[in-house]
Amino acid sequence: MRLSGVELRRLRLPLVAPFRTGLGQTSVRDALLVKISTPDGEGWGECTAMAEPTYTSEYVEGAHHVLRHHLVPRLLAQPHLTAEGVGPALAAVKGHPMAKCALEMAVLDAELRATATSLAHHLGAVRDTVEAGVAVGLTASLPELLQTVGCFLEAGYRRVKLKVQPGWDVEPVRAVRERFGDVALHVDANGAYRPGDTEQLRRLDAFSLMMIEQPFAADELTAHADLARQIRTPVCLDESITSAASAGLAVASGAAAIVNVKAPRMGGYLEARRVHDLCRRAGVAVWCGGMLETGVGRAANLALAALPGFTLPGDLSASDRYYRTDITPPFVLHDGQLRVPDGPGLGVEVIDEVVEACTTSVEHVGRD
Repeated sequence: MRLSGVELRRLRLPLVAPFRTGLGQTSVRDALLVKISTPDGEGWGECTAMAEPTYTSEYVEGAHHVLRHHLVPRLLAQPHLTAEGVGPALAAVKGHPMAKCALEMAVLDAELRATATSLAHHLGAVRDTVEAGVAVGLTASLPELLQTVGCFLEAGYRRVKLKVQPGWDVEPVRAVRERFGDVALHVDANGAYRPGDTEQLRRLDAFSLMMIEQPFAADELTAHADLARQIRTPVCLDESITSAASAGLAVASGAAAIVNVKAPRMGGYLEARRVHDLCRRAGVAVWCGGMLETGVGRAANLALAALPGFTLPGDLSASDRYYRTDITPPFVLHDGQLRVPDGPGLGVEVIDEVVEACTTSVEHVGRD
């Protein structure tokens, strides 16, 4: 295919509940969507970068800039472009995997729509539904935490992930375990601990957790491997896994018994599939991580999570976990499961009137 133009669209989407950021909390998401145009049709992608560079080095304003001035022009210059060719075409630009993922997603959507193939089928999905999980952020008090977890369990979620950090770990986990019994439970530290915190982390062994996710910084593979040998709770890596190569190092070193596969951090869904394949060959369980995706990104995540190696429920929640009104028909929880889209491309259609109502800016980039 040959691209005729790319649209960069910014949306302001109200959130159901405030989301914690580096400067406090926000009640809206500044979303960045990509739409490509080809002679045969269109394709949509979503950039999951946050408003601030506090989770990763990428942030939405920077992603917009690098797309406009560095990534999109390189794709427009390709005389014949395929989804497999997006990565090589953008390789000269270092980093910016979330921005690159948005473009790969859009090209995949357009390419697969042209052949009436679903992304799920293209990636190798073996299920038509995916078990849903929910992530619960830090709360102001234990009663608030218990109320929040209770509401999600009543809604039908089968796995709960609790955010933890020094000073908010053992007691919150104990409270949830005592209140809700044998619910599938795991904790995520987002790198908040230091290698010297092993004794505190060992205390979590008492609560039969599925895993402890990313206790140390992304580059602390040795510390994660040492911790894994000293605690019973399986260690899962998230931020440390940016490619199949990094996943291979983590698995070989014993740093990861479980891997959280987040396609945007890996530059796209094709690299995420390679991570899945590597881990499956190594006997390492994987699950699909999510962020604040709209229905566009959520559809792609569900297609990925339906691959055979994804044996653990991920962070893939229903649309109403974050948005009262999504920009696609909503994904709805049924008996703890979410349906994997099986239509052409991503398998979802954006709702034009909702997108237009939330749009704050649109930029068209075409051929010179």
